[in-house]
Amino acid sequence: MAKIIFWEKPGCKGNAKQKEILEASGHELDVRDLLTTGWSEETLRPFFGDLPVAEWFNPTNPLVKTGEIKPSEISETKALALMVHEPLLIVRPLMQIGNYKMAGFDVARVEECIAINKELIGEQDPKKCPCVTQVCDPPA
Repeated sequence: MAKIIFWEKPGCKGNAKQKEILEASGHELDVRDLLTTGWSEETLRPFFGDLPVAEWFNPTNPLVKTGEIKPSEISETKALALMVHEPLLIVRPLMQIGNYKMAGFDVARVEECIAINKELIGEQDPKKCPCVTQVCDPPA
């Protein structure tokens, strides 16, 4: 069993499924609100590790979906500044497992740190928000 700090957007269906998988796999969650946490560029950056900047962004955010923000064209510095100002841009969830920090719910990356019961995952990839066909985040 691992203790996991799990930053979510309250009410997010994708985060609810991710938490369900983790808890049913025997892990203890300390759930926190991604949107009200006082992020700085310094506290946010470690969660992204070696991910490309484009993968730091929530693909269902309206500004990303409409192309107003083009993650593949944004520098690391600009991305962090945007995310500190508007946390809805951050890919969810952010998790801290011991000293390891990660962004998003990539099953393979999660399994590098902790065991999860893959039978609980089902057909929908838990990395993909069920909101792909609808707008879940209000416009910034």
